[in-house]
Amino acid sequence: MSQPDLSLSLQFADPRHKALLPRHKVARWIRAALELPGELTVRIVDAEEGRQLNKEFRAKDYATNVLTFDYSHEPVVVADLVICAEVVEREAKEQGIAIADHYAHMLVHGTLHAQGYDHEEDDEAECMEARESELMQALGFADPYARGA
Repeated sequence: MSQPDLSLSLQFADPRHKALLPRHKVARWIRAALELPGELTVRIVDAEEGRQLNKEFRAKDYATNVLTFDYSHEPVVVADLVICAEVVEREAKEQGIAIADHYAHMLVHGTLHAQGYDHEEDDEAECMEARESELMQALGFADPYARGA
């Protein structure tokens, strides 16, 4: 199965994990979740920028792991994924997993959001989580929703 075309801009406002996120790996993880060609910007930010964006766009006054700004679902997926390095590092430690593994999950999760997947309602969450589990395992990672079960 051929993978969709991807135009990727990878930005490091917070460079602490840059070595864990080589462009080819980030592109591979995103492509796995893309169902159509995509134009994505991935920006790794610190807690201050993550909090500011979450507050401005979601009215939530804290930094979150990943924010997805989706602009188009088809014929080309166009989106910005903003990932907070500090939150990913903290969550990975809490879950007992490698930081890179958690980044892979956040990139898959954000890419699914960019295509209209959501988890606000139980049935949506079940569908999205099943897709994430399938993709993460296909990429060679553990099922992110089986941890601690």
